[in-house]
Amino acid sequence: MKVLLDTNVILDFALERYPWFADSEQIIYFAEQKQILGYVSASTISDIYYIIRKSKSKELALEFLLNLSIFCQIAAVDSSVISMALNVNFKDFEDAIQYSTAMMNGLNIIVTRNPQDFPVSIPTILTPSQLIKEVELNLVD
Repeated sequence: MKVLLDTNVILDFALERYPWFADSEQIIYFAEQKQILGYVSASTISDIYYIIRKSKSKELALEFLLNLSIFCQIAAVDSSVISMALNVNFKDFEDAIQYSTAMMNGLNIIVTRNPQDFPVSIPTILTPSQLIKEVELNLVD
């Protein structure tokens, strides 16, 4: 299961944002334990750094990203991803980049708190709680 972690899921974990923290923590745990193959788009890295740095500190932002890069792959954002993002009909360009990153990198799931922002059927768009249920079902099988 190749899963692109949307920025909001990662930040919910990093900043312990409630009420979403528990589910995002579980998603991060699944990635750490290789129960899912976690991916983060390269464009998300700078967003995460900026937000954690402003909220906490530069040192914590860098430490968090270093740890994240140990168990998550960084999905490429190149000219083909940007070209695709410019041509899809999304309200938010950042979401268009996430979608295009997943498509161009062969990822089959995007996990996000905001599934309504992804008006597509491929890849599969799941909330953190939906992904948790999917992973738990697969562990039983």
